[in-house]
Amino acid sequence: MRKTRNAAITATGVATALVLLTACGGERSGGDAAPEDARSTVAAAEAGAAQDSGARPTAAGTLSVWRSEALGPVVTDSAGFTLYRFDDDTASPPRSTCEGDCATTWPPVLAADAEAAEGMDPALVGTVARSDGTRQLTLDGWPLYRYVKDTRPRQTNGQGVGGTWFAAAPDGGKAGPDGAGGAGDGGGAGGAKGGDTGALPPLSVREDAELGDIVRDAKGRTLYRFTEDTDWPMTSACTGACLEKWKPATMLDKDALDDVEGIDRKDVIAFERPDGTRQLTIDCWPLYWFTGDQEPGDTAGQGVGGTWFAVRADGTLAK
Repeated sequence: MRKTRNAAITATGVATALVLLTACGGERSGGDAAPEDARSTVAAAEAGAAQDSGARPTAAGTLSVWRSEALGPVVTDSAGFTLYRFDDDTASPPRSTCEGDCATTWPPVLAADAEAAEGMDPALVGTVARSDGTRQLTLDGWPLYRYVKDTRPRQTNGQGVGGTWFAAAPDGGKAGPDGAGGAGDGGGAGGAKGGDTGALPPLSVREDAELGDIVRDAKGRTLYRFTEDTDWPMTSACTGACLEKWKPATMLDKDALDDVEGIDRKDVIAFERPDGTRQLTIDCWPLYWFTGDQEPGDTAGQGVGGTWFAVRADGTLAK
């Protein structure tokens, strides 16, 4: 197994990419060509960052709450459009992971003129700084978004999309029959397969009865590799429609890396996707979770298309 260094391909220059050359390319032949590959990768990252400006955030205004027959109390903006929260974000500390193409589909709600709805605890309303410097509205720490397929007020077409997007309840939880502990939180029903997911490390290894030791995320979701990806140069072949079923695992922040269990943290680095999001990799292989896994510990993605496989702690395929 190659030892990697904790670095990410970003648009900060060729120097970072050259660090990754050492990290991920130590066993590659044809080393003279690798720096050019690194420069190409950085150029692609810069192009992706430049495209982020296409996202158009929306203003919040005075919030309101309406009672959906299916979902119960739902938070809307001043125009009556449903506001959503994203499971891949974090509330403590508040952090938005929806950038680039994601932010085009899910426009961030701007916080400048936001006010709590009548009866809502004003202390729950806050802001978080996005990578472009704008301030996004948060509710109990969760960044809020609108959904482009909601074309009229009080629509909830974004509810449950990808198993990660949910209308926001007035307390910042997920609107729906199960409330804040509903689908997508990785709690409750997953205990039988994935263990107690309420206090999992941000990245860890569990023993699967059929596959042996495999990697899971903080929500107990099995992480997978795509055999059409490459580890050097790091590339993801999962784009477009592929991303509807296979979601890039979000890179951990520095503090979370300290809590990784069962995996050499030096093997955990970031891959910057063309849309600017930072994808988690192990030994330079991009990792994903599968929307077809309904509960923590599920492995329904194993072997799909003969190209998707759970991954071991050293980045190799579990098969």
